[in-house]
Amino acid sequence: MKSHTQVVVIGGGVVGCSVLYHLTKLGWKDVTLIERDELTSGSSWHAAGGFHTLNGDPNVAQLQSYTVDLYKELEEISGQSCSLHLTGGVMLADTPERMDFLRLAQAKGRYLGMDLELISVAEAKTMFPILDEKHFIGALWDPVEGHLDPSGTTHAYAKAARVNGATVYRHTKVEELVQTPDGTWDVITTKGTIRAEHVVNAGGLWARECGRMVGIELPVLAMEHMYLLTDEMPEVTAHNEATGKELIGVLDFGGEIYTRQEGKGILLGTYEQNCRPWSPRETPWDFGHELLPPDLDRIAPELEVGFEHFPALQNAGIKQIINGPFTFAPDGNPLVGPVRGLRNYWVACGVMAGFSQGGGVGLTLANWMVNGDPGYDIWGMDVARYGTWATLSYTNAKVQENYRRRFRIRFPNEELPAARPHQTTPLYDRMLAAGAVMGDSWGLETPLWFAPKGVEPKDIVSFRRSNDFHPIGAECRAVRESVGITEIANFAKYEITGPGAESFLSKLMTNTMPKTGRIVLTPMLNDNGKLIGDFTIARAGKEKFYMFGSSQAEITHMRWFEKHLPADGSAAIRALNLGWVGLSIAGPNARKVLAKVTGEDVSGEAFRFMDFREMDVASAPCKVNRISYTGDLGYEIWMAPEYERQVYQALMTAGAEYNIRNFGMRALLSLRLEKNFGTWFREFRPIYGPYEADLGRFVKLSKESFIGRDAAQREFEEGPRRRRVSFVVDASDADVMGDEPIWHGDKVIGWVTSGGYAHFVERSLAQGYVPAALAEETGEGAFEIEILGERRKATLIGEPLFGPKAERMRM
Repeated sequence: MKSHTQVVVIGGGVVGCSVLYHLTKLGWKDVTLIERDELTSGSSWHAAGGFHTLNGDPNVAQLQSYTVDLYKELEEISGQSCSLHLTGGVMLADTPERMDFLRLAQAKGRYLGMDLELISVAEAKTMFPILDEKHFIGALWDPVEGHLDPSGTTHAYAKAARVNGATVYRHTKVEELVQTPDGTWDVITTKGTIRAEHVVNAGGLWARECGRMVGIELPVLAMEHMYLLTDEMPEVTAHNEATGKELIGVLDFGGEIYTRQEGKGILLGTYEQNCRPWSPRETPWDFGHELLPPDLDRIAPELEVGFEHFPALQNAGIKQIINGPFTFAPDGNPLVGPVRGLRNYWVACGVMAGFSQGGGVGLTLANWMVNGDPGYDIWGMDVARYGTWATLSYTNAKVQENYRRRFRIRFPNEELPAARPHQTTPLYDRMLAAGAVMGDSWGLETPLWFAPKGVEPKDIVSFRRSNDFHPIGAECRAVRESVGITEIANFAKYEITGPGAESFLSKLMTNTMPKTGRIVLTPMLNDNGKLIGDFTIARAGKEKFYMFGSSQAEITHMRWFEKHLPADGSAAIRALNLGWVGLSIAGPNARKVLAKVTGEDVSGEAFRFMDFREMDVASAPCKVNRISYTGDLGYEIWMAPEYERQVYQALMTAGAEYNIRNFGMRALLSLRLEKNFGTWFREFRPIYGPYEADLGRFVKLSKESFIGRDAAQREFEEGPRRRRVSFVVDASDADVMGDEPIWHGDKVIGWVTSGGYAHFVERSLAQGYVPAALAEETGEGAFEIEILGERRKATLIGEPLFGPKAERMRM
């Protein structure tokens, strides 16, 4: 065995071999893969081998498309066949709601360049003649679906990597990982120790164990998964002979099953409701090329539906039952990227759909390691989307929930119940008593909307306007007409201190830092000048700042902040997490309410827009920002959690004469639309530059330097290629949700990032990106936005519908 190498990749499944190959493709030749047994010994060898490009996250869909396109390249380099069968496939809808889901999927595919087609059940039957038409109402055809040989494909990755210079050690178990004082890693194996600059945990079923070697608990769980293979079926043979084609792949939402041709028979698998975790605490190291005992009784309910929907299966013999473990993260997406706090320790695990996503995972991780950036927007796969709150028991509950819902629709207003409540604030019981419908925000219970007295606080899930529509409208009007109060504990909060705090923040952020007692808004860019953060920064003193951002990105941002801390220790940053909680009051009477609970002068002259103050509120020590995401007169009031109940009660009492009203996150998001305010993860993502995102006013190119400055300068000089804009949409009973295509004439020219109904201005609004050349085209109905398969007129608006001159914010 070598004594030194640049990279050790742990795990010889499809993901580990993909990472190895892509590192060599980018020029790193001294890379080594270590596998405890044979290649594919974990989950890869017994996978069903299906692949597809469609994904609920368009950014992940792009990477799945890359993966499928990669297979021919691998075959050419390696000389190893992947046994590709590009059959195409359909999703079958059996209810109007599932048909709406297919319309949404087709629309998302339009701006990704995917050739998706809604077809009749009769057309689907010509390609898959064993289905019974009476159970379905429509289908979605995707020509870029199929299946392959899992073992051959994994070996093709490995052989291509070897051709490029990589080394592979089989039958070599990693037993310990030790980081040396210089930051390199001693990878201790059964065949000796190899020192590496980087370690990649692609351990698959053993990813948790490889994480525990370095003191982390990765949120992954293996689930038993079954599929069966039938004997030869005459219906399959007849179709092959008549058409010269294989049967297509089929996903049946109603039966929660998937099928495809295998040999002259059928492969049928299911994500059953009666699911079973496998080795939920520890994965045995001696598990290898073996299967788990079959348990047909457990999947009998799904099989019964399958036999009803595909009657020919009732007469088919079962040749083999495959039951093997696959790993999942709580949301079903992979875990990819560098682990915060561990130098050069990377993960690529939880990749359940390895033959759809393995290539994209390998590409982005290799980009990240070699170039310092994944090259794509992979927020949905970043390991940093989970914090320490994603414990072992939390993960186990959420993974089982996700598994059961694998072929179920997730409605835009649907909150999933497993492992909840997990984190709560001191107001949780008060919010429930007030009729709050709660949502899960990065593990924290957050009020979404408030049901009127006598109405059950429960979402009726739908793709269309639902039972929350009128209550949210009332909440929005209460804010605009008088005053409302909402909990904002789900923001990320940071404290930055030290004599170098200002220069540290100035290097990271595009805006200049505020004077003491003032606030600035600022984007944060990566080296390529793309948005990786959007923050509010308040200065509390010469060497102290407070910063507020998106809670979902807290670990991602802390990873970036810690990477760029000054080596001399002159600045320090800590995430305050739930050490601070917050309340926001907003509306024309917000100042009057605040004045009744503090002895400070909060007049417009003494406490100006974008001021920061430390003051007592209801006798509690608080930090107060004069700012509001509603776009109205408002204040953010931050405090330690032990004070939140008394501050909340005092504000409610003081606001009673103004009919103060609770409002939730959905009303807040509606109100921000009226001001054309963007939001992190939707409008602001790492694929956009600051001028594209209409944040140029917060970019101070006059500053000597900041990360991404040169790229921002180029974007400013050359002009953005596309721009974030807002639309009024001629909607009916459904508003945009995000990812809908924007049409101009007969072409799809952009996409929606977010939107909804703006209740105070009584308009359906959308935000999205269009080519810069079209960003000033404000003619009525000059655009169309596709909502649930119907193109609706959309008019671009050049300024916010509420407070275009920001009078209320500044009053």
